[in-house]
Amino acid sequence: MNSIPHPAPLRADASPGRRALWTGRALGGLVALFLGFDAVMKLLASPEALAGTEALGYPARVVQPLGVVQLACLALLLIPRTAPLGAILWTGYLGGAVATHVRIGAPLFTHTLFPVYVAALLWASLWLRSTRVRNMFEGTGT
Repeated sequence: MNSIPHPAPLRADASPGRRALWTGRALGGLVALFLGFDAVMKLLASPEALAGTEALGYPARVVQPLGVVQLACLALLLIPRTAPLGAILWTGYLGGAVATHVRIGAPLFTHTLFPVYVAALLWASLWLRSTRVRNMFEGTGT
C-alpha cells in the first residue's frame, strides 16, 4: 500500500524566513488599514457608512456599535499574542457580511465574495509571519 509522505512539522522555535515575515507584515498592514478605515467610518457614522448599512437592510442605529466591534477585533488582530483570536473573530464578522450579501442578492464575485478575499488575505498574512499559526493549520498545535 502506497502511503503519502507528510511534511515534517515546523519546529515550535523555528521562525519564518525574512521574506515571508515581511510579505506577511505587508499583507497584514494592508488588511488592517482597510478594516481600520471601515471601523472608523462606522464609528464616525459617516453618511457613506449609514447609507451603505441601510442599503444592506440594516437600521442606521447599528452602524456605531458595529464600528466598536470592528475596532475590538482589530485591536486583537494587531497584538501578536492575540492575533489568531482576532483573525477568528474577523472571520466570523466577515462571514456575516457574506450572508448579508447573499440575502440581498448582491453580485457574487465583486460583493458577496469580497469579505472572503479579505479573510483569505488576513489568514495568509498570519500564516506567513507566525509559526504558531502555521503549526495550527498543520495540526501540530504548538
